[in-house]
Amino acid sequence: MLRLAFTALLACAAQAAAAADFPSRPISLIVPNPPGGLVDTSARLAADPLAKVLGSPVVVENKDGGSGNIAYQGVARAQPDGHTLLVSYSAYHVGNPNLTKNLRWDPVKDFEPVGLVSISSNVIAVHPSVPADDLQGFIAELKQKPGHYSYASQGVGSLSHIGTEIFTQQTGTKMLHVPYRGSGAAIQDVLGGNVQVFITTPPSVMGHVRTGKLKGLAVTSAQRHPMLPDVPTVAEAGLGDYQLEAWVALFAPAGTPAPVIEKLASSLEQALTSPETVERARAAGIEARFEGPQALAERVRTELAYWGKTIQAANISID
Repeated sequence: MLRLAFTALLACAAQAAAAADFPSRPISLIVPNPPGGLVDTSARLAADPLAKVLGSPVVVENKDGGSGNIAYQGVARAQPDGHTLLVSYSAYHVGNPNLTKNLRWDPVKDFEPVGLVSISSNVIAVHPSVPADDLQGFIAELKQKPGHYSYASQGVGSLSHIGTEIFTQQTGTKMLHVPYRGSGAAIQDVLGGNVQVFITTPPSVMGHVRTGKLKGLAVTSAQRHPMLPDVPTVAEAGLGDYQLEAWVALFAPAGTPAPVIEKLASSLEQALTSPETVERARAAGIEARFEGPQALAERVRTELAYWGKTIQAANISID
């Protein structure tokens, strides 16, 4: 009994020492998406202020591909010492486990939650060639021409894919799905009119909506977006049952010492709640919002069940 207690005491001491020495080298934030868009923007939003709080460099690394799975597998197998963190995207974290039969990572067992970074509504944006200036007119146009219009997504199984399929199911409409590798490539084709519709987070489209290069028909949240005050909510536009939000959060590999997680979480909270970071997030069209490890873990559990039902109803799969 004494030996077990002594062993446990040594383990606690070792963990405390690890936290005291942490970080001992630059921290890598692994982004499962290409540059641009919500996930990459959120990572870069957090990196600089987090580096200042921790007193150590924080480097953003984009490792896109495989619908996010390359990055997730890599971080799941990384040394669990807090120096390699996953910048997780909600559609991947709670969507991929419901989309892929033989996933090589587990959303709960392979990762330790650190904290929520940002949350964002989505914008229903269309090319100016679409002869509708409001959401109800757009739905009517889709019903008159089933399959005539195409919509972009950030990839099969992405939030933009799943969210648009939910939209077509709820409205009884049909569009052709054109998947891309991230929002950067998608937005170029939407701006060119090759694809007419994109339901995505504000950073990708709000500048184009403000300049008239795209039409913003609605935002998929309960309140209007502060950077798009003239764009109505889906409820105001007559589609109150449709809401779609995306989140970005930091996770460490499973087995990362609890004191290191605590240090990362408290540092992240400081970084995200600074007035400078809040303003930078607002200007980028996203909301910097911190949630601690326990709240984030509960969010993952709840949304895994919700997205499972949603994906099954939409009959979406990657395999």
